[in-house]
Amino acid sequence: MADLCDLNASELLAGYRNKKFSPSDAMTSVLARVASWEPRLNALYAFDAEGARAEAAKSSARWARGAPAGALDGVPITIKENIATRGTPLPLGTAATTLAPAPDDAPPAARAREAGAIIFAKTTMPDYGMLSSGLSSFHPLTRNPWNLAMNPGGSSAGAAAAAAAGYGPLHIGTDIGGSVRLPAGWCGIYTLKPSAGRVPIDPPYVGRVAGPMTRTVGDAALLMSVLSKPDWRDPMSLPPADIPWLELDGLSLKGLRIGLMSEAGAGLDVLPEVRDAVRGAARAFEAQGAIVEPAAPVLTRAMLDGLDNFWRARAWDDLVRLSPETRAKVLPYIVEWAYRAVALSGIEVLRGFNRIVEMKKAAAAMFRPFDFVISPTCPVPTYPAELASPINDPARPFEHIGFTVVWNMTDHPAASINCGFTAAGLPIGLQIVGRRFDDLGVLRLSAAYERLQGVPRPWPRP
Repeated sequence: MADLCDLNASELLAGYRNKKFSPSDAMTSVLARVASWEPRLNALYAFDAEGARAEAAKSSARWARGAPAGALDGVPITIKENIATRGTPLPLGTAATTLAPAPDDAPPAARAREAGAIIFAKTTMPDYGMLSSGLSSFHPLTRNPWNLAMNPGGSSAGAAAAAAAGYGPLHIGTDIGGSVRLPAGWCGIYTLKPSAGRVPIDPPYVGRVAGPMTRTVGDAALLMSVLSKPDWRDPMSLPPADIPWLELDGLSLKGLRIGLMSEAGAGLDVLPEVRDAVRGAARAFEAQGAIVEPAAPVLTRAMLDGLDNFWRARAWDDLVRLSPETRAKVLPYIVEWAYRAVALSGIEVLRGFNRIVEMKKAAAAMFRPFDFVISPTCPVPTYPAELASPINDPARPFEHIGFTVVWNMTDHPAASINCGFTAAGLPIGLQIVGRRFDDLGVLRLSAAYERLQGVPRPWPRP
């Protein structure tokens, strides 16, 4: 049973149904994998092995009776620590938080629990989710299973590391500027940043979404079939929709118009190994009859800097409410970045927020001739684990998010899927972006690319 932790969710469910193995068997395998990886990986928070065994035993009994509780009954799952789960404190990645048990499950956790998934751990994140890094003042340093000296990315750091390491098939992260896609790209897994409002979330915010982080497109689709159910607590959520999430074969590549965005428009230059891997994906689509043409960047320097100003002010509004003693517990990088907002005028902050509208207009115009847009997930591969960002400069914190942040601000669904590795063996992510609200289309194009890739590289082992 040692390798059950490497099976996808559909394979686990089929095994339960056919009585080849039980949820208890699967959880035993996951717990063994966690024991072998976690002392060095540090992907988990609030890990509850005994509670997981107890829930797995209940699920095994349900399956033995032929009465599973829901679509994910007995499937192990982790949830990012900023998504509330009943009874567990939310540190928000920072030692500055006063810990208190969450009274209720947030919508993504509630949907997973209702479907019978076994929430056996939360996953780590950096302070306030404001870094693309596994660095945190509260959690031990989270590392990348492909190379423990390297960063898993963030802010869904632990979720990406856990997925790549084989801590079961299903993981949920959050994303406001690239926080599921960047770590997915750097850890070689698959993720979907859904359209804004597709997955109810609490608390909601502009651009903030929750999404699946998995090893396969099929598992992401299965999780979306659960997460996308309505919840009254999110006033920004979309109306309920009957989407055939599990029908991933309905997209013909022939004649499909795909834009290739090779430059982000602002921020870091794309490194040659990343550029070549993404061009290889474009050629693979062309070989199947797709029409791939250049797509101009949406982002400008003014947009990225304006968004930086707005986010600095938003962060400083939180930090200034803390006592000096408590604020001193926050990562110095975060405090230095946010403090620069003190010198901004109200007009500058408002102008920064208004850049979001500019992004929306520019993205709508750019997308007109295309069904989908592809790009690098990030211009560069991952970087040393101890750093807060690829260039580690709080004066320029967002130079690496140019390809991802646009789609949060414009509400488009966007995925990251592995499209190759550097010469040093580090994963490279391909971003696949769909028209607004075409989450299923993004999943289908992702599934098509997954089939084109052939046999994947073996996952890292402890």
